[in-house]
Amino acid sequence: MSDKPEPIKKVSIICAQGSLEGVYPALIMANGARMEGIEASIFFTFFGLNAVNKSTMNKLKVATVGNPAMNMAMPMLKLPITMPFPTLMGAIPGVSNFASWMMKNEMEKLDVPPVDEFLEMISDAGGELYACKLAMDMFKLTKEDLCDQISDVLTVGEFYEKSAGASIIFI
Repeated sequence: MSDKPEPIKKVSIICAQGSLEGVYPALIMANGARMEGIEASIFFTFFGLNAVNKSTMNKLKVATVGNPAMNMAMPMLKLPITMPFPTLMGAIPGVSNFASWMMKNEMEKLDVPPVDEFLEMISDAGGELYACKLAMDMFKLTKEDLCDQISDVLTVGEFYEKSAGASIIFI
């Protein structure tokens, strides 16, 4: 008997956040899985649909209000990571746009693709992208509102069927 864990063969990622810092982890995890030969799918639900909605996918913003992790961005301003970002500042007009611009600028320096290109890369690599039917109905969206890489609009039950045997990751 080996102590070596069984390798991961399949991941199903649930993306329920529509902010820049909420969507990219799902894209990075799915792309990384495909690059490692692991089956990968992403189920976009609730505000995560912003990532696959043609009109919003490349306009995602950083959530600056009520985001206790904003201190992570302080080194981009040449400030120590230990310096807190006052949540009240996030409510000032333009702060979210500035933070989003800074984050996108840093990602561009690291050659991280924009959302639409990332989705295309994942799809081209064999990853499956799904939209949540309930969220689609709730937000009055149709499949035509979504990018071409969306494989299907699924109910939660259908998503679970497709995820059989997968490690499910909620982001």
